[in-house]
Amino acid sequence: MATVTKKELIDRIADQTQAKRVVVKRIIQSFLDEMVTELSDDNRLEFRDFGVFETRTRAARVAQNPKTLERVQVPAKRTVKFKMGRLMREKLSTPVEMSETE
Repeated sequence: MATVTKKELIDRIADQTQAKRVVVKRIIQSFLDEMVTELSDDNRLEFRDFGVFETRTRAARVAQNPKTLERVQVPAKRTVKFKMGRLMREKLSTPVEMSETE
């Protein structure tokens, strides 16, 4: 599985749109900053056919250190849940051929 970085996405979009990389970078960074801001305000982000991002709160719990078997309090925390939209679900549901390296 390959890793695609933000820089690679910026380069691809700049090539596809013929826009300057610095402009594309500013737009993408602004988009990501707005997503973080909205999610930190507990707002739901919905992108039709792509998916939905929303925050969830995990309850505080008691866990156990597997090495020492000591009980540890784990505080409540917020996480982000992503639910796939229709187009992504359709794209990911097509069978994948396994290569010999996997």
